[in-house]
Amino acid sequence: MPFKGPTKPSRNPQAPAVGFPTTRMRRNRRTDWSRRLVAENRLGVDDLIWPVFVHAGDEPRIPVPSMPGVVRHSVDALVEAVGEAAALGIPMVAVFPLVDPALKDPEGSNAVEPDNVVCRAVRAIKAAGIDIGVMCDAALDPFTSHGHDGLMRGEEILNDETVEVLVRQSLIQAEAGCDVISPSDMMDGRIGAIRTGLDAAGHGHVQIMAYAAKYSSGFYGPFRDAVGSASTLGKGSKDTYQMSPANTDEAIREVALDLAEGADMVMVKPGMPYLDIVRRVKDTFAVPTFAYQVSGEYAMLRAADERGWLDGNRVIMESLLGFKRAGADGVLTYFAVEVARRLKAG
Repeated sequence: MPFKGPTKPSRNPQAPAVGFPTTRMRRNRRTDWSRRLVAENRLGVDDLIWPVFVHAGDEPRIPVPSMPGVVRHSVDALVEAVGEAAALGIPMVAVFPLVDPALKDPEGSNAVEPDNVVCRAVRAIKAAGIDIGVMCDAALDPFTSHGHDGLMRGEEILNDETVEVLVRQSLIQAEAGCDVISPSDMMDGRIGAIRTGLDAAGHGHVQIMAYAAKYSSGFYGPFRDAVGSASTLGKGSKDTYQMSPANTDEAIREVALDLAEGADMVMVKPGMPYLDIVRRVKDTFAVPTFAYQVSGEYAMLRAADERGWLDGNRVIMESLLGFKRAGADGVLTYFAVEVARRLKAG
């Protein structure tokens, strides 16, 4: 309503002029209870997936230098940490391995060994009776001596040959007790092949969360440190199989293909730089949609907090709420446990 000005001077200098707009947006913001009452989006513990790192050694916790506060757990220590996450109400953890360099080769052979560190960790979590979902990546980069997500011929990443290995990797993970297979490799056709393989092996109950729109991003650096693929990949590029940051329509095509091939849930990765993709995916398909607040996002926020440049408690919660506002049903975040504690404390 346009301001028409007062018809006569007010007797009370503190009172609004006659004709002043009756709609005041700040009324609903005035008190804490009112702000909570009218909140359009909420972040809860059920929205959190905790990515965790596991190694095969005896050292309980090995810090990741580029991710302050994040560690690589031994199998025993991981079981303890996952139990704490479950007690906080976190629905699922995503397990990523640090593989002994001596076990790496160009074919990523250890990825399909039933006793590799991922399968050992999954079996240990399940044997402990912890009521939490366990998600495993289907990808070869932690296992290959070249750091790529697929088999190689010269400089070429082989698509169909890689998919065959990913099916075998998914099967041993499902047999170990993995609840959700999450192919992150970005090979064409891998969702359909993995779905077919799981169903044929009697694992029809195992869900698939596809890394459907995974971008070739500079935000993955600390993660590659954590799983030991940074040194093997070196200056190598994943541009031929991960998506260009310039593209949005391509993401919609990728998601459509993964859903048609049998994906139960889809993911956008990275997170904050791609909130527009999250929104488009959710609006277009109305399926369970997740985002990954990746290692580089974590490292930036944590570093700025440690230096006093940002209020860490505030910006962490704000960043996660941004994912919800964009349409994400949940977020993979290294902040999951501390955020769950904060939410539980009220």
